[in-house]
Amino acid sequence: MSRHTINQSKNYIMKPQTSHHFFKPNVIILLALFLFVNLTFAQSKTEQITKLIDTYTEYKTFNGSVLVAENGKVIYKKGFGFANMEWDIPNAPNTKHRLGSITKQFTGMLILQLSEEGKIDLQAPITKYLPDYPKASGDIITTHHLLTHTSGIPNYTSFPGFFQNDSRDPSTPTEFIKTFSEMDLDFKPGEKFSYSNSAYFLLGALIEKISGKSYEQMLQEKIFTPLNMKDSGFDHHATILKNRATGYEKSGGQLINSRYLDMSLPYAAGSLYSTVEDLYLWDQALYTNKLLSKASMDLFFGEHVEAWNGHYGYGWGIASAPIGNTEESIATISHGGGINGFNTLITRAPSDKSLIVLLNNTGGAPLNDMAKAIRGILYNKPYDFPKKSVANTLYEDILANGLKAALVNYSTIKSSSDYNLNENEMNAIGYQLLQSEKINEAAAVFKLNVEAFPKSSNVYDSYAEALMTQGHNEQAIVNYKKSVELNPNNQNGIDYLKKLGVDVSEFEKEVVVPDAILQSYIGKYQLMPEFIIEITKNGSQLSAKATGQPMLDIFPQSENTFYLKEVDAKLTFNKNEAGDVESVTLLQGGREMTGKKM
Repeated sequence: MSRHTINQSKNYIMKPQTSHHFFKPNVIILLALFLFVNLTFAQSKTEQITKLIDTYTEYKTFNGSVLVAENGKVIYKKGFGFANMEWDIPNAPNTKHRLGSITKQFTGMLILQLSEEGKIDLQAPITKYLPDYPKASGDIITTHHLLTHTSGIPNYTSFPGFFQNDSRDPSTPTEFIKTFSEMDLDFKPGEKFSYSNSAYFLLGALIEKISGKSYEQMLQEKIFTPLNMKDSGFDHHATILKNRATGYEKSGGQLINSRYLDMSLPYAAGSLYSTVEDLYLWDQALYTNKLLSKASMDLFFGEHVEAWNGHYGYGWGIASAPIGNTEESIATISHGGGINGFNTLITRAPSDKSLIVLLNNTGGAPLNDMAKAIRGILYNKPYDFPKKSVANTLYEDILANGLKAALVNYSTIKSSSDYNLNENEMNAIGYQLLQSEKINEAAAVFKLNVEAFPKSSNVYDSYAEALMTQGHNEQAIVNYKKSVELNPNNQNGIDYLKKLGVDVSEFEKEVVVPDAILQSYIGKYQLMPEFIIEITKNGSQLSAKATGQPMLDIFPQSENTFYLKEVDAKLTFNKNEAGDVESVTLLQGGREMTGKKM
């Protein structure tokens, strides 16, 4: 069944947003607007930030804690929404949130401290320190490879069934390393960047082996205590922790308690908690040599490997970040995190010591968009406000006023500049209704999604399921067929067509593309200034890597159209009149983006 919602990065989809900016005055009202503009800027960046985040909170897309610093000084810190929704306990600047992958920069710091002490050689094979690690890979992987995600070790959080089957079970580092240490490497170490939580898990084991202390002890002794970060630590489910936020996840139009995750598994890749205030202390220390020498700090923030839309250091992304909705950008050192019920972001601009920390405890908040807008405020540039969700409004209308009235309102808001219509959100509320046995309402929502995103395979699959539940098998067949035509990898659709007595042989034919044509597709394609898709080839297999995404194999549907198995997406290679490949078109979530070959 198509109960999943596709994880679509903002890099894939450009969401139109409402612009919020100051207009250039004409001569007649120059003086009045001059006074207004100066009053507004003087009024304050803090008021603008509050209005921005209040809007995100009102639209239920952010719930957490915020801190903003300018020129090294805190100008804003505040909590929004609730740290605990069952007791109505509000978020605050001292609320403790799980950090997810922001943990990695602390792991990187501990490794560099051990390096400064002469206890670890970053370029030596890891078997020098972990002699029990399999030599076939351990003899060619260095600590530097682990720090820069260039080791080739498969990423354990991407293993099939990890979150469903394994993530609740506690494990020691030694035990858990066995789940990936014997696996073949994805590529030769140092060959390319591929984000791997396994690599940072292994760094935690290195820290413990070399220091003779636990990872948690080392964090406290070497970082948290020296910096007076009293509200930061390794999270344990059993610990009664004052001011700890509860994690929540979205399910249809509702929030639910997030799934349990045993924190021994994120470990050195994602186990920490902190507050926006403590992360400010961390940020400020990084402008000094209190924790590391200048030479080691240069390594910490070094541009070691191309990654995402810039480079990767030792637990940090180094890139140019956009300012508001302008073409301007600023060099930043940043990292985000995501863990059950939480997503997080810390982004620093060393040139003027500005800092944005966003910690959210409802998962999936558009933190990069929020940071982009906050930069607009900091530098007095135009920026975008969020939009209301069509799907969430429709869901609430259905429950409160019934389907008929909700559909009338939908027809009004679906094209409104104040609302955003998102395929995934519509799909999610459809299944929320289906699970609540509101079958007719679910079918109506899925039908609206088909009408809004007719190029998406998933919308037809979901609609077909609802139709079949209603007993409308002939219509279900039509929609399952359309879904499989759009995405030949939709095995769910093929299986249901078989159950419905349909001959599916036409969907099971293998498409073979000549090697010379495959070769012509290799290269980089720029779909947006900071979003590039790179096509590579290994034998007869093409692979695609988008900015900020893992490398994924792509499979031919025709000579020039390829689909992905992990997500509902297609790539179509376009040729010019001379027959040369000039661009690629990405179709995902019912939307198209075309990028020229670089």
